[in-house]
Amino acid sequence: MKEYLSQKGVTYTEYDVAKDREKAKEMIQKSGQMGVPVIIVDSEVVIGFNRAKLDELLGLSKGAT
Repeated sequence: MKEYLSQKGVTYTEYDVAKDREKAKEMIQKSGQMGVPVIIVDSEVVIGFNRAKLDELLGLSKGAT
């Protein structure tokens, strides 16, 4: 996930939810999930590495302007 975003030139903030209990609680509250990765783009929550959805949300889809 991190490598993919870096290759696309997308800046992101990473949280280690195994070490940060507050961020873990926030992740569960926002996503309803305990698994990772949970990616939030604006207000959209993406569970797991869903390349097509991330490309769409980040404007990286083919034909995006």
